[in-house]
Amino acid sequence: MERLFAVIEAVLNQAKLKPADTAGICAAAASPIDMNTGMVTNAPNLPGWEAIPLRKIIKEKYGVDAFLINDAKAAALGEHEFGAGKGINNLICITLGTGIGGGIITGGGLYLGQSGAAGEVGHMTVDVNGPKCVCGNVGCWELFASGTAMEGEAARRLAGGEKSSLRTLFEAGGHQVKAEQIAEAARQSDRLALSVIEWSANHIGTGLVNLANIFNPELIVVGGGLIKIGALLLEPAFKTVKQRTFPVISRAVRVVPSTIGDDAAILGAAAFAFNKGKV
Repeated sequence: MERLFAVIEAVLNQAKLKPADTAGICAAAASPIDMNTGMVTNAPNLPGWEAIPLRKIIKEKYGVDAFLINDAKAAALGEHEFGAGKGINNLICITLGTGIGGGIITGGGLYLGQSGAAGEVGHMTVDVNGPKCVCGNVGCWELFASGTAMEGEAARRLAGGEKSSLRTLFEAGGHQVKAEQIAEAARQSDRLALSVIEWSANHIGTGLVNLANIFNPELIVVGGGLIKIGALLLEPAFKTVKQRTFPVISRAVRVVPSTIGDDAAILGAAAFAFNKGKV
């Protein structure tokens, strides 16, 4: 919380503003959010963040309207208002990073579900016999298609003795490699790195097929830090969507990378605050 407050205050100072000069403060958190209570319910990738009344905490500290939204939902709003989804009434935004987040725009508005937690697509089951996820489920999509999954798969193969230019980094890094290191090795034609990216792209594509078949959107926007890998990862994933969805859905949907990148959630959170939490 101290780090979060430091960021808020640094932004205010940079803009030469006091909290009262703003339309409000919006936090975008990597967690299922209870939109009714402004609560971070349980954040699988943020240990210790459970039942945190973040909206109330921010409002009481700064004395202004405060808003709380899931970060991937904020990204969906950002893409809808300012990015690849501008003017599109039915779209899905996926964020690929440490985990996988999602936001659903239907009829021009953000779909929240009963308690505001809709869109947790990273935790849909894609393998009923898969490993256990930190969320408590098994075989979650993000266990196979996130940056963390890619790093884990590379580490398993290296630990198993596969040859790769990544081995030096793997051993120096405490038997871990980063997604950006895998991407760079792949660009240098490293076979293990290329194979891991292909593995991840296949799983990304499989999840996107499920979402396309369920929601029949006009557009799927894929964002998050992992898309910086570029065409090596995205082209085969997007191709899978076209090949494996129902033809009537395949003809209707476009799958594109984010056009506003890391700013998507920031812009979406700002739009959420300006609209006073209305979606």
